[in-house]
Amino acid sequence: MTISKSLQAPSSVVMVRPHHFAVNSETFDNAFQSATPSSADDATRAYRELTEAADILRSHGVDVLLFDGEDPRTPDCVFPNNWFSTHTGGHIAVYPMMAPNRRLERRADVLDMLKTNFRVQDVMDYSGLEHDGLYLEGTGAMVLDHVDRIAYAVESERTSQIALERFCTHFNYEPMAFRAADAQGRAVYHTNVLMCIATEFVLIGSSMIEQTARRDEVLQRLSQSGRSVIELTEDQISKFAGNAIELQGASGRILALSETALNALDADQKALISDSATLVSLSIPTIELSGGSVRCTIAGIHLTPRA
Repeated sequence: MTISKSLQAPSSVVMVRPHHFAVNSETFDNAFQSATPSSADDATRAYRELTEAADILRSHGVDVLLFDGEDPRTPDCVFPNNWFSTHTGGHIAVYPMMAPNRRLERRADVLDMLKTNFRVQDVMDYSGLEHDGLYLEGTGAMVLDHVDRIAYAVESERTSQIALERFCTHFNYEPMAFRAADAQGRAVYHTNVLMCIATEFVLIGSSMIEQTARRDEVLQRLSQSGRSVIELTEDQISKFAGNAIELQGASGRILALSETALNALDADQKALISDSATLVSLSIPTIELSGGSVRCTIAGIHLTPRA
């Protein structure tokens, strides 16, 4: 059977197994993050959760390139999608991070592996923008439509308009920034908790986009792409239902999301997703204490493998 490939769904990913996981005291602007300090057992549980998640993805035919995060100074290393992204044509971007201890997550060995195993033309390093207080935390700050070349981005301290426009100019994306907040008025810290763009559908909590005109514009652009728009409630967003990622498996596309997120979806939403991709849930409740879920743990590889 021939499996059709999608620009939106990578078949290879980078994941980082944390050895010193903890709720990061430097990132409490994240309303999704637990206010309860980490227990001594959280690091062990998070290590096990990520290991099992990688095994499940591999069982579906996803090529998981697994690294170990052994630096005790990097409690959030399990979220590599924030510090780098990869792009068709052989391009890599390295991003400026707001929290000082998250900047330590950038790793030369990951970039060297990508250069060895995939065709890489260049690496665009934006990390120097940190010195000017300008941040753009990768595919957390942006949700990229790789087909229509649009970078959707919630405005926040972690998403500098200057850095966003610079990325979009270099990588040929159209920036579409907007403000989003919850019912308490707390700003959404990363775009990838609000929305997920797959090949044939979109998950989005559009009710959290503050400006009506901008909300309508975002929804119009998503609909024009030909995708089905699946609306998520604010409660579903709080349970990470938007923090999912479509991947290419051996037998077709899958939608990887957490067990928490899957349980938050209703039957009609699951049916719409299942028409296009197989739902694959990963149990990562400890990791979710840090305010990120499955999408945050996965850095997709949109590069051509070497022979």
